Amino acid sequence: MNENKQRYSRRDFAKKAALISMAGPIATTPMASASEQSEMPGGQQISNLPANFPKLSDQSRAEAEQRHAAILAQYGSRFNNDQKADLRRLCYVLQPALDKVRAYTIQNGDSPALYLKPIVERQKKPAKTAPATTPAVKKP
Repeated sequence: MNENKQRYSRRDFAKKAALISMAGPIATTPMASASEQSEMPGGQQISNLPANFPKLSDQSRAEAEQRHAAILAQYGSRFNNDQKADLRRLCYVLQPALDKVRAYTIQNGDSPALYLKPIVERQKKPAKTAPATTPAVKKP
């Protein structure tokens, strides 16, 4: 091996691999969008939602906004402005149903409300047929 080349040990490789694996998710996080920049100083966000939208807690509203931001971060280039507005509306309409599901308490010992029992159709054996015999004619 050439003496001028710097040796690259396993330890150096592991360190660099760990740094790169940690830098990957950081590099893919979206920058602060305009909706996140318009937050008021108490954690309250300026909401331009219609009055007929469901009343959500601050935590639920933040979750709906995060869901909307995550969808836009992944698929944002596929939507036009009208579709993005409709997507935001759908995120807010979905949130009360999610809150109700999460409010339902269950324990590990609770059995499921619905048992799915698959119907297995087995091959039925065909009914045995009597052999077709022609009556023998007796000779006189």
